[in-house]
Amino acid sequence: MYKYYVPFFIALVISYIATPFAKKFAYKLGAIDIPKDGRRVHKKPIPRLGGLAIYFSTVICLVVFVFLGEITMDKELMAIILGGTIITLTGIIDDIKPMSAKTKLFLQILAAMVVVFGGIKITFINDPFESGYATLSLNGFSIPITVIWIVGITNTLNLIDGLDGLAAGVAGIASMSMLFVASGFVGIDPIYTVVMTMAAIVAGAALGFLPHNFNPAKIFMGDTGSLFLGYMLAVMSIRGVMKSVTAVSVILPVIILGLPIFDTACAILRRLIKRRPIMEADKGHLHHRLLERGLSQRQTVLILYVISIGLGMLAVKLSGMEPNMSLTVLGIIFIPTALLMTQMSVNDINNEKHLKNKR
Repeated sequence: MYKYYVPFFIALVISYIATPFAKKFAYKLGAIDIPKDGRRVHKKPIPRLGGLAIYFSTVICLVVFVFLGEITMDKELMAIILGGTIITLTGIIDDIKPMSAKTKLFLQILAAMVVVFGGIKITFINDPFESGYATLSLNGFSIPITVIWIVGITNTLNLIDGLDGLAAGVAGIASMSMLFVASGFVGIDPIYTVVMTMAAIVAGAALGFLPHNFNPAKIFMGDTGSLFLGYMLAVMSIRGVMKSVTAVSVILPVIILGLPIFDTACAILRRLIKRRPIMEADKGHLHHRLLERGLSQRQTVLILYVISIGLGMLAVKLSGMEPNMSLTVLGIIFIPTALLMTQMSVNDINNEKHLKNKR
């Protein structure tokens, strides 16, 4: 494992050093987040585009380790970099002047299709109910499921980027979790070594940005960073974790990314019940709820970090369990989680009705 400290720390240092330059660039382009509505937590204008430091750190490190022979510049890696560049450009444009949801979605799908045609697809899922880790081929559903996964995860990380340091920390933790899960399968396929190197780089790039972004933030990563990190996490999960031989391989990325996925699922359910547009912004996210309970930004973010670490550790543990045991654990987790999501959505509706009656 020690060899993966090198790409981690190189990416961390590059990201840390590059962030002040991204800050100056943001001011020149006018990419400034002005707190003009009640949903925003910060009180003064903050530059965006911090994600540029994360992007350049990641790409530079990938190229460096290609030249060092640690990873190969194959069709898949070129597709990842090209798709990531499309996602980053999308974020830059949106951070300077917000684009329409349809245009943003189109560019995200385009980036996902680049990866698909590069050879990275969810082609099968393991059947935990069959002995010998039998697989179920997705056939014609492979491409649409892959695109939905990439676009979905890309947006989940974007949606939780509401507090200083939250998205960067969660992305760093999730990347490290993927690294540890992949480490258990290195002897099976060389691809896991590549995934571990990529995970170390992404974790370093995210955490190198964090000192500039932790409360009180000097710069935000903006959509440039949150979309890119979400995209990289989605792609790494397909390229490595989902291809593992464990019976619950398809579930492991869902657990690792459990916090943003849970928050997004609750937001969608909440808006559907209220009959509001799914993409409509609100103050019902998990971090907003913790703030309403009197916690500070730092306390809220640290609590969510702990939850992310716990989920990552659970995924690592599940990856080595027997099928029956892992399914039992998943069932124990899924049922209360579904009930909690429903209860939170119902409480939102009741609170809204109560406020209307008071008026």
